[in-house]
Formats: sequence, C-alpha cells, structure tokens
Amino acid sequence: MGNTVQVKEPSAASIAKLAVTNAITRQAKGDTAQLSFAQQQIWLHTQMVPGIPVYNVANACATGATAVRTVYMAIKAGEATHSGQVRFVVEGALDGKPLFRNQPERERALDIFSHLRIWDTAHNNGVLIYLLLADRQVEIVADRGIDAKVGREGWKKICAEMETEFRSGNFEAGVIKGIEAVSRQLAAHFPPHRGDRNELPDAPVVM
Repeated sequence: MGNTVQVKEPSAASIAKLAVTNAITRQAKGDTAQLSFAQQQIWLHTQMVPGIPVYNVANACATGATAVRTVYMAIKAGEATHSGQVRFVVEGALDGKPLFRNQPERERALDIFSHLRIWDTAHNNGVLIYLLLADRQVEIVADRGIDAKVGREGWKKICAEMETEFRSGNFEAGVIKGIEAVSRQLAAHFPPHRGDRNELPDAPVVM
C-alpha cells in the first residue's frame, strides 16, 4: 500500500504523562505574567497608536506602520531646515542583556547612539531621541557639536515636554513635538548648506 505509517492510539497513561509534563502552572496572585512575542508586538503598536482596536500582529503592524511613517516624515521635514542628523529609536521595554546588566535608560541610549554611529557626522551634530515605551521615559543624546550649543538643560526641557504629552495619552503628538523641538535647535545652530547630504537614515527604529 505504498509508504504508510501506522500510528498507535495513545494510551491513557501516556496522555496523563504528557499533561503533567506540559502542565500550565497557575500564576501566583500579584505576579506579572510574561507576554509572548506576538503579544509584545501587539502591545507595542497599540501604544504607538492609542485607542485602536488591535487583535493580531498583522493589524498591529499595519496601524503601527502609519505612526512610523508619520515619525519618518517629521524627521525628513526637520532635516530640510538644518544640516544636522536626527534619529528616533523606540524600545518596548528593557529586557535581555540590558535588563540583566541593570542598565539604566541613559546608558542604554548611549549604547544605541554608539551602535547607530550617530557620532559619525561631518559637523558632530547628530542627535538621538530614545524612547523607552514601557516607562514613557525619554533620553536625548547629542554629539558634541550641537550639545555644546544646547546643553543638558535644553535637552531635558524637550524630554519633559514629550513626557507630558505621553502622560496625557498623546504618544504620536509627543514624539512629533520632540522631533520638531530638536530640529529647531539644529536649525538655529546648524543651518542647511548647499551640498549637504543625508548622512544617517531618517527612518525610526522600533526595537
């Protein structure tokens, strides 16, 4: 009869053993349940577009893509007014290696600034806007050329304005406000010049 495989009917004992081996343990009261990767993606994108009814990853990615494009266009429009470079990175939560190292948000932002080579620009005027979405925490890391002009207090003010919008549930508006504020600082100190080139990608990074 060709290549056939006979499958034995499972015994009650084998089913019981499987059930015990793969039993779902009850979550202790007050414990935080771990989300699956799919659930994390849904959560991340619903945070990017508050109030949307999202029930699957495909929906989440579609609606999240709209927000990502809005951020991309804001960065692109801003860079038309200055010769600096702006990058926006959003991370759902600190997990894996950063979490195990107890790495604070500022150090994580510095790592990303280095990894994305935002320091590697002709005029030392690259700026990273880093958002840790789970905590609504914003960090701005700027290269020395623009940082010397704006200073820590200037960046902190922009971060605070963004976080105020986030607390009101205005995620997208807060991000755009931050990008526009950074762009104004860059335009004031590093106006555009003929022959300027886009040294870094404008697309936001979702981690």
